[in-house]
Amino acid sequence: MTTEENKEIRPVRVWDLPVRLFHWLLFLSLTGSWVTAEAGLLYMDWHMWLGYTALSLVLFRLLWGIWGSRPARFSSFLRGPKTILNYSRTLGQRSSPRHPGHNPLGGVMVVVLLLLVALQGGSGLFASDDIFTEGPLYHRVSGATSDLLTTVHHLNFNLLLAAVGLHVAAVLFYLLYKRQNLIKSMFTGNMPLTKQQEPATAPQAPLWRALLLLGLSAGAITWLVN
Repeated sequence: MTTEENKEIRPVRVWDLPVRLFHWLLFLSLTGSWVTAEAGLLYMDWHMWLGYTALSLVLFRLLWGIWGSRPARFSSFLRGPKTILNYSRTLGQRSSPRHPGHNPLGGVMVVVLLLLVALQGGSGLFASDDIFTEGPLYHRVSGATSDLLTTVHHLNFNLLLAAVGLHVAAVLFYLLYKRQNLIKSMFTGNMPLTKQQEPATAPQAPLWRALLLLGLSAGAITWLVN
């Protein structure tokens, strides 16, 4: 195979359907949680159910990061400090190295967002407004612990909002400056890659495995809150 063939860029399926659905469903659940929290007490039941949904999705993504398709696995995109630093030095270049999945900085953002969403949903299970609304596990802890976790729930939301804002800014930066349309890739599942990079995207995990892990995740959260 010639060097020219290796360098040829063409669309390759990277993101499987479970990853894409996870991404957009988490976006919708977080947006809905925010809206219902701001809308007032009449929508708190919706707020809590959306929180349970977000927790189920995060648990699924953790499991899919172990047993999912290769680009979705944490082992494929989590890198050490040296690799992350070296990649960050290419940010000013319009043409930075393409990765068949998350780049080293994107991998860090994935972990940060998963941890923040988990903390947001987890703290909400024990939170209380001391008037009308209590998390399903409120009575499992002391009043002082509930007050602490309620404070964490409110403060962590600001961190989560900042992280989401940074994520959106990074996606727009790649789109407008580096001409890499990450948004389109998360809809279609395809990324422009070279022939040499294609093996890093295979194999795609079967959908039945995703359904099984999603069912286990949703069942675990349902059991927890009940």
